[in-house]
Amino acid sequence: MNKFPKYAIIAFSFAAVLYPLWVRTQHLQRDASLNGIALNLFPFFGLAAVAMLWLHSISGALEPWLRRHINFDRFVDITAKLILICLVMHPLLLFAGVGFSISNIFFYYGTLYVWLGIISWLLLITYDITKPFKQQGFFAKHWKKVLIISNMGFLLSFFHSLNIGSDLQSGPLRILWIFYGVTGALAILYTYGIKRFLVK
Repeated sequence: MNKFPKYAIIAFSFAAVLYPLWVRTQHLQRDASLNGIALNLFPFFGLAAVAMLWLHSISGALEPWLRRHINFDRFVDITAKLILICLVMHPLLLFAGVGFSISNIFFYYGTLYVWLGIISWLLLITYDITKPFKQQGFFAKHWKKVLIISNMGFLLSFFHSLNIGSDLQSGPLRILWIFYGVTGALAILYTYGIKRFLVK
């Protein structure tokens, strides 16, 4: 069996997540205070979360092909757990960095895009809360709707990060982020819309 596709998929997935984190390391502030450390670290978790959510969105469109080369369910399970960690750490570190003041967050980052972040967080966390029940009753019947809700959370988190992420306002990472957003949206449209008509 040709293992090149498997290794290429793994390498691509790591690069898609690690490159934004590497760019982030170039913009760290020299601040050894607890607040400074928290503010330096919280963007890492936001960048990683959106990058892995993008991988989820395109993997949905490529699922049949990916299943032939990797353990697809394991890939989704591992990345989903990592995304959950990021969803917890990103706002927690930000909250700590601004002295646990919600008003400071709105003051520094603007009302609209902070609310986009909050709404996207709620949509994304819905997946993790309901996942243990995906084989049971109501959730088994409506699991695809839960996945659509989660993907809407990805799109909102994309707009949230693109507009207030300090590392995403210029340079190659902004271009990459727009690529993630556009291709992710197209993949979601294909997976939950166009694909349904093609298989008929």
